[in-house]
Order: sequence, then C-alpha cells, then structure tokens
Amino acid sequence: MNTAMGLLRSGALPEALALARQLVAASPMNVEARQLLAICLARTGDADEAEREFAQALRLAPAHPHVLANLATLLRSAGRVHEAIPLWRRATEANPGHLQAWMDLGAAELSIGHNRKAATAFERALALQPSARAWHYLGNARRAEGEFALAETAFRNAIALDPRSASAFINLGAVLRLLGRATEAIPCYEHAQTLGYHGPEVHDALVGAFTDTGRIAEAMSRARRLVAEHPAFADGHRTLASLLWEYGPTLDVAEDPFALFAAAADAQPSNLGLQTSYLALLLESNKAEEAAARAEHVRNRSDSPLLMRMHADALARSGRTESANALYASLIDSGERSPDFLNAYTRHLLVSGEWISATERAGDVLQQDPGNQQALAYLATAWRLLGDEREFWLCDYERLIQPIDIDPPPGFGSTQEFLGALNATLDELHLAAREPIPESVRGGSQTPGQLFGRTNPVIESTARLLQDTVGRWLSTLPLDREHPFLRRKSPRMRYAGSWSVKLRAAGRHVNHIHSQGWISSAFYVKLPPSMLSAAESSTAGCIQFGQPPLDMGLGLPPRRVLRPRPGRLVLFPSYMWHGTVPFDDTEPRMTVAFDLVPSP
Repeated sequence: MNTAMGLLRSGALPEALALARQLVAASPMNVEARQLLAICLARTGDADEAEREFAQALRLAPAHPHVLANLATLLRSAGRVHEAIPLWRRATEANPGHLQAWMDLGAAELSIGHNRKAATAFERALALQPSARAWHYLGNARRAEGEFALAETAFRNAIALDPRSASAFINLGAVLRLLGRATEAIPCYEHAQTLGYHGPEVHDALVGAFTDTGRIAEAMSRARRLVAEHPAFADGHRTLASLLWEYGPTLDVAEDPFALFAAAADAQPSNLGLQTSYLALLLESNKAEEAAARAEHVRNRSDSPLLMRMHADALARSGRTESANALYASLIDSGERSPDFLNAYTRHLLVSGEWISATERAGDVLQQDPGNQQALAYLATAWRLLGDEREFWLCDYERLIQPIDIDPPPGFGSTQEFLGALNATLDELHLAAREPIPESVRGGSQTPGQLFGRTNPVIESTARLLQDTVGRWLSTLPLDREHPFLRRKSPRMRYAGSWSVKLRAAGRHVNHIHSQGWISSAFYVKLPPSMLSAAESSTAGCIQFGQPPLDMGLGLPPRRVLRPRPGRLVLFPSYMWHGTVPFDDTEPRMTVAFDLVPSP
C-alpha cells in the first residue's frame, strides 16, 4: 500500500495502477486497497471503473468518510453535483472533523444556488480551521444570498488572513457597491490591480464605481480604454454602450451608443458571449426586428439553446408568431425548462391567446421557484384573461396596494422641509440625460448603483423612515402560508435595491414588475405644479396597477389608479404590474423607489 501510494504521489501512475490491481486481487475485502485502485483509475481518466471501485469500497464500509468524499469528488468532476452532495453530507456525518469535505460540500451547494446550505458548510469548516479560503467562500455564499453586510465581514476576514488576495479585494469592492458604498469600493479595485490582477472584470467594476460616484467623464474614458484593450470582453462593450446612451448627451458626446458594440460583434462572429450580449441589448432596447435578423445570422454559424431562445424571443416581440412558435416548441422538445425560458414562453403564449397553456407554463416556473415574481405576474394576467377569480386572490388590489402619507424623520420640522432637503440631495445625483436601457423609465433619468447606503444624512434618514413605515404596514397584514406574498411576511427585511427617478415632461414608467423584489414602492418627493393642481378626475402622472405592458397587445385596462402627492409612499407586491400615466409640465417629478425582501 505504501509503495503504491508513493508511486501515485511521484507521478508514476501506470506503476501505481498495476500495483493497486495486485493489492485488490490479493485482498478483495480491503477497503483501502479498493479506494487506492479507484483513485488511480480516476487519475487515468477511467471514471466508470473508478466509480465501480468506489462503490465496492462503500459496500465494504458504508460510512467511510474518505471513500464517500473521494467518490463525491469523482461525481462532481463528471458534472453530477446533485449526486455528489449527499455523499459529502454522509462524509461529514461520519467524520464531523473532515475539513475538506465541509469545504467541498459548501462549494457544491453554492454552485447550484443553495446559498444558505453552502454558508452553513463553510461556517463548519471555519470552526475547524479558520482560513482565508473558507472566509472567501463564505463571503461568496453570503453575497449570492443577498446578505451583503455579512459578505463584507467575510471578505474582510479573508483579507486579514491573506492580504495579497486580489480576488478578495475585488469581491469586497463588489459588495460595497451593492451596499451603496461605491466610494469605498474604488480603492478595493485599485488595490487588486496593485496586487497584480489586471483582468477586464476589475476595470469594468471600476467604471461602474466611478459612475455610481458621479465621476462620469472618468468612467467614460476608462470604458473606452477597456473595450480598446479587451475587445473580446462582452461586459465592457455593454458598459460603454450603456454609458453612451445615458450620459453621452451630458458629456456632449454625439455618437450612436450601439455602434462600437455592433462593430465588435461584426468583427468577432465566433465570440458567442459577445453575440448574445449584443442581442440582449437589442431586445432590451425594443429593437426586435434587428435582434431577430442578427440572431438568425449568428445561428447559421454556430447554434446553441441560448441563441435559439433569444431568436424566439425576438421573433415573438416582432410579431412573427408562427416562426416563434416553432422555435419555442423545439426548445420544449429538447428539454429546456429554465425559469427564464419558461417565462419568455409564457409571455408569448399570453400574446398568442393560449391562456390556459400560459397558466401551465407559469405553474412550471413556480414549481421550480415559488417566489418567481415574473411567473406570478404572468399567472395573474392569464387568470384575468380567463375570468378566473384567483386573480383577485393573488393580487388583492385593495388590500395589497397601500398608500401611506409619511411624517418627517427626526431633525426636520415638517414634511415640506424634509422633502425639500431630499429633493435637493437627489437632484445632485441625477447626472444622466436619459434613462437606463433595461429599466421602465421613459423620458427621465435614474440614479446609478444603490441609493440607500450612501453616506449622506438625508438619504440615511430616508432609508430608515421608509423601512420603518413598511414594517408598520406589514404588521397589519396576516401571515398566510398559501399566499405568494403574505407567506413571506417577516419582521426582518433588507433592501434588495434602491434608486431615484426624475421624470421630465411626458415622462412615464411603462408597465412592469420587479423580478428581484418582494415589496416594491414609489415615494413621491416632488411633483410638478400641473399634477398638484389637477382635477380629481385627471389621471396625468398617476400610478396604475394591474395593466400588463401595452406592447403585449392584450387590451386590459388598469385595475386601480392612485393619485400621487408629495410625501406619499405607495407599497405593493413586486409581482404586480404597475406603471404611470404621462404628464405635461416643464417641471420634473422626483421619486424614490426601492425593493425589499425578507431577511432571516
């Protein structure tokens, strides 16, 4: 045994394998011999025979922690993560001190989105032996779960143990941006570069952080340099196109925001990442015809399920129903069942009049992800089209839409004084000339990054005030385990996103939902004079609920319309369609919006 293991460690694999076979032949009931043979076989690439030998070893010793862990590693390398996880769990149960098994279990859970289970495994590993690697992995799990403050702590602990980890600094910068602290993120990214990391991702992150902090000219310059130095990096092209769209007029830059991205995609036809990223940008910009033509061209060179799905979406949105049907059907036949695909298909079914099928596909999504906000929105729409009263159970437009007139936070003598200070603060952040491409805003601007978390006393007091107000409203609602919104009721919440929108004359929000939220909102900071003096019968500038996007062509009117007023907060489920009616005034309208999700 010792000789065979020595040969294996020295790289003499054929000799180690031959000796391991002799050991098993001489002692077929020896667990360690069979495990050694399995390891040798795995090293030679004979995964099938290696798996059989590991299985034989487990029959001899079902609770052997090392055999369990080694078989799990083999299965993971073959892409069979779901089969590997129970084996790592058995290994940790057999030997709770098996550090590597805890680490491998956590990494596997994290890879399939089981973030909380992953965090638990990494915490067990840290209890056995604190290490930079375990803290780093724990930070990744916390970040994936949206627990950004805990992720910050984990990444800082990783850095304390390994100050030369560039990736830890990059990830710390990422969570600081997500916490609204982009100013602190910038030195993290820059320090990662001094440590020797010069990948395009850190340059792209710096562009985002400079944008968040209002350093737009510097962000634009760096974005141009990024695409010049890394022409194959799709995210860099997307970043530059978005900056040119939103901030080009602010910087007096007169160029087609999409031109450089299109040229890069044309010049690199085999770069599928670049092609799909550009297709996504076209679809989000309502350029469905152009997206359909490009998708067909790209698919003629190299096809994939993602390209096929994007082609189907483009065809559907450009009104070519039969062609879209054929592609969606092919994807269904091939076994495609991802929530994103099924949601896109559900939308197509609604537009095509296949309302019963739409309920079935939305149900398929909700079986995988019961809190999927897009699927809930489509399900409500399908029920409405079918005349199914469950629409009102799900949406409950009277009870689940709540307008609340807030009192000013401490330090302000009146609501008017508070709103004036907040409006002045927000106005300084609205540097964009146009709305972000993928958002609902039309004819206005939206603040970049996270609004709440910025080190500004007015913004900080606003965040506390609004979250406290939501908490009081939630306390009046029942806990209902059967209801998609009410079953998530929790005394603890965290912001999943926060921003401000400044609408100009004729500005509006197209009807939409918030896919990453649970509770969504609109808080009115300043309204133009025309809205303040409008007759009660006027809907100009009002917020409306229950109407699907107009481009779906369903002809459904809003279910409820509310008139805004300064200092009013409107709360509603994130899956509820909502938008605004345009208004006509030379003065802008300023709002704050946020999404909240339950926090454990």
